[in-house]
Parts: sequence; C-alpha cells; structure tokens
Amino acid sequence: MQNLNLPHAAEPREILTTAIKRKTPAIMTYLAERRWHVAKVVFTELGANKLYAELLLDGKLRPINIRAEQPVGISLKHNFGKLVFDTKVLSLEPSPNAASGGAIIFAVPAKIEIIQRRSYYRVPVPPSLKVNVVFWHRDQMQDENCHKPCADCKTYCETILEDKRYWQARLADISAGGAQIIVDASQKAYFRKGQFLTIRFTPLPYAMPLMFNVQIRNILPTVNNQALCLGLQIVGLEASSEGHETLQRLCTVVEQYYKRNQTGSQEQSPQPTENCAQRVCEEI
Repeated sequence: MQNLNLPHAAEPREILTTAIKRKTPAIMTYLAERRWHVAKVVFTELGANKLYAELLLDGKLRPINIRAEQPVGISLKHNFGKLVFDTKVLSLEPSPNAASGGAIIFAVPAKIEIIQRRSYYRVPVPPSLKVNVVFWHRDQMQDENCHKPCADCKTYCETILEDKRYWQARLADISAGGAQIIVDASQKAYFRKGQFLTIRFTPLPYAMPLMFNVQIRNILPTVNNQALCLGLQIVGLEASSEGHETLQRLCTVVEQYYKRNQTGSQEQSPQPTENCAQRVCEEI
C-alpha cells in the first residue's frame, strides 16, 4: 500500500463547478450558542465572488441560528477523498424550491483542501506508545461572549486545566475524522451519546499537543467491563484556517502511526473506522 497522503490544495472554482454539475451534497459545520451544528447543502450557482447553495431538509441535519457573517466549514466527498474549506455566510434568502430549507449565499473560498480517504481510516496507536488524553465537556465554558472554537480560546482551556475540571483517558486509535479513547468504567455517569467534548493529547514524544472538539458517537464497554470505549467524531476543523492546520497535523499523525505499526510486520491496509473501533474494544 502507498503511504497515506497529506492534504493538498485544489483550484476552488474548478472544484465548485464540478460539485454544482454533479449536485454533490455537502456538509456545513458551524458554531452557534457554544455548540457545533451541521446541515446539508447543495451548491447551485457560482458567481464572481458568491457561491449559492440550498439547504437540504433531511431530519436531524437542520440549520440552527444561521446568520449573515457566520463563519462556516464545508466538507464534501470528491473522487477518492474529501474536500474541506472554510468560508462565511454572506446572506440568507428564501428559495423558490418548496422542498428546500432556504438559500444561502457564501463567499467563494480562496482555497480548498483535498484529503485522501485513507486518512479517514482509524489507525491503532502503536504498541510502543502510550498516549494519554485529557478531555472535558465543552459546555463547561462560562464565558457567554466566547464564540470561538476551543482550539482558538487559550484562556478558557488553561482555566479548565488549572482547575482540574477534566478527565483522563488513553488514546486507542485515531483518524482525520475521529478517535477512540479508553476511560475507566467508573466514569460512565459523566458521559452520554451526543455530548461535545474537547480533547488534548501529545501524539508522539516531544511533539506539540493536539487539541480539538469532538462529539461522542458511541459508548461501549470493554470485554472485562473495567473500561469504556468512547467513539468520538471530530467536529469543527473545517471552519477555520487554524482548524485546517490541526487537520493537516492529524493526517501526519495517522501516517506516522501507520508506518510504526507496519515496522517488523507484514504490510496491511488500515481498516475502515467502524471495524477498527470494534476490534480495539474487543482486545483491550
């Protein structure tokens, strides 16, 4: 298998024109009232400086508190990878399409990143490493005026760590889209599916810590019932240039872990996310 590929830039207008022709649905991610939200959109027209889209109504993926000047992140599938970019809402308009939730006009992005699909396969932490994770509930934030992703809010994060209002876990696996951490089963009452957390860990010795927001997608006991496997989905990295840098670092970590796991063993491809998660939980 070839090495996992890091993100690289694509020509925005060419990519967006193709997405419009194919009517490719995209996921819009945004922060409102200290919580991350997602909605589905489909692009309909590309102007000189404006990108037109319609909201797709499909149950859970519905917009909440979208407003003009709202920073958003966009992701959509493309061939053998995923496209991500950040932009902002210029305006909201009614849509002539009765099945639509309305029209959104975005600023045309200056840059679009392409991430290979292999980066979204979960890779186990190499046996030679023990990666400790510190994490806390995102709704612990007390500053009502702070609307930044946690990775941008240094003061808040330092307060959480100084006050010891956090939990500790061990990283089991990681990808560009999610992670799995192992926490003591006695902490079960503190977590539920759908909660938003902020996690922080140092992926390799002497490396800079990584920190980003996640949502709990599943909570599974280990075979001995002494620990819990929290399956986490990473959220919000598409919505800012700082988030893109973190995403690039995550892809690098996935590649480094994959190479370490292959050292001294037969080469094999990392498995898709759900299979890796199940296997790790069964073995711990």
